[in-house]
Amino acid sequence: MVDIATRVYNHRWKMDPIVRSLIDTDFYKLLMCQTVRRNRPDTNVTFSLINRTTSVRLADLVDEGELREQLDHIRTLSLSRGESTWMRGNTFYGKRQMFTPEFMDWFEGLRLPPYHLERRDGQYELTFEGTWPEVMLWEIPALAVLMELRARAVLGKMKKFELQVLYARAMTKLWEKVELLRPLEGLRIADFGTRRRHSFLWQDWCVQAMREGLGDGFVGTSNCLIAKNRDLEAIGTNAHELPMVYAALAQTDAELARAPYKVLADWHEEHDGNLRIILPDTFGTEGFLRHAPDWLAGWTGIRIDSGQPDEAAEAAIEWWKAHGEDPRDKMIIFSDGLDVERISELHQRFAGRVRTSFGWGTLLTNDFRGLTRDDALAPFSLVCKAVSAEGHPTVKLSDNPRKAMGPPDEIARYRRVFDVGAQTEIDVVV
Repeated sequence: MVDIATRVYNHRWKMDPIVRSLIDTDFYKLLMCQTVRRNRPDTNVTFSLINRTTSVRLADLVDEGELREQLDHIRTLSLSRGESTWMRGNTFYGKRQMFTPEFMDWFEGLRLPPYHLERRDGQYELTFEGTWPEVMLWEIPALAVLMELRARAVLGKMKKFELQVLYARAMTKLWEKVELLRPLEGLRIADFGTRRRHSFLWQDWCVQAMREGLGDGFVGTSNCLIAKNRDLEAIGTNAHELPMVYAALAQTDAELARAPYKVLADWHEEHDGNLRIILPDTFGTEGFLRHAPDWLAGWTGIRIDSGQPDEAAEAAIEWWKAHGEDPRDKMIIFSDGLDVERISELHQRFAGRVRTSFGWGTLLTNDFRGLTRDDALAPFSLVCKAVSAEGHPTVKLSDNPRKAMGPPDEIARYRRVFDVGAQTEIDVVV
């Protein structure tokens, strides 16, 4: 077991680069990348860093030279032989050769494209431009770098014993959460915490703690490198990025309305079983379900990632019933801002009515709230999103208007096209 406090105290970045592999990323990114290369390989996109928590002035906390050093290091990374063998030969979701030889040949030769970095008003403007399959792979490492550099800026002011106490308290805090989850019969929970983790070493420790504490209730991790190193299931399906870009490429309102379903039709051609999970909230869950084609009701489940999770789950259950499906055969994956209390509430409410699973993110891998002076290590809401495709702005509505993004006129258009009614604003914690 790594002594994290001592490693932090003796830190040298070449020993502990923040991102140490191209597969130090979320599994869904690799699945989506393969789909994008098959269907939209030449689409040009722009991704941009967005700090929703503007009170955290990243450019004042994080040294620009350190940031560039970490980003430049990522551009030198390529797949190792062992990583390539893991992807080519492993079984994912019961399927061998999930990644095609053609995709793997491309991925083995990949180096991530250049980035553009500027400082403005206490924040970093970090953007990535180029073809979609290449640029999309910057999202997770870019977030991991900024999150960990912010943590390192705080930790760098602490002395050896202070660091030892800090990590002892953080470990105790997580283990107490694990003990609260342990009595939940039939719990299925995975680590979804890569993008806003405290650090790679801390995420790896959290995964090991979950595995030991929850046994079979811990079903895997979204982080491919940790899944490979710890012989765990790599977990993930698809994300908002796909419908956002497909929608931005639509030429008419009619094409726009069809875009979210076109995404899933393309996904349907490649994947089956537990990979057929609907993410309905990109442009509003209510309208998505109201206008969804009947064939989608036959999919395995739904992931709920914004809004009121219990209300969205009830809506999904009613939708399945209306289409002659038995909800008890379906899966609902909860993945928005989860912590122990909410996980327990949702698990108990829906037990026996539907198969539940939980993707536990930031408050698993970065809950240092209350452990430092001025709460300097509290997690914050940082995202890296596709902001344009072929020069057209992307839009995300979400089931929480505070998560909406895009030009105001386009947001208004999307709300009209996707028949979005009144929505309730919810604080975005992480």
